[in-house]
Amino acid sequence: MSESSGVPRIELLRFAERVAEQHLVRVRGWRVAEEQRLAAQAQRARRRPPAPDWLLERGIGVGARPQLIHKGDCWDLNDRCRPITRDEARRWIVEHIPACGQCRPDTALELLD
Repeated sequence: MSESSGVPRIELLRFAERVAEQHLVRVRGWRVAEEQRLAAQAQRARRRPPAPDWLLERGIGVGARPQLIHKGDCWDLNDRCRPITRDEARRWIVEHIPACGQCRPDTALELLD
């Protein structure tokens, strides 16, 4: 910086300081907003009921036969799944409803062929 522009060096430094302070205020606002978002996300996660241990994937259409049995933490789920008990999952697999090939509930239920 030089004073050849006609503006004293101290004025340029004061200007730079004001710009930096404004930027810091903006960044702090972003941080506060992110902290609030994370807190709300954590609160929603605490209220969420635990995932069921076993799921039955229903077929499409009225009266359709169930399609698959899944573990509750399977990544390959859709909106046609409903929670079932361990005993129900075992019974459905024994009654020839296929086990999901991704999460392998038959292995977890110790029902291997």
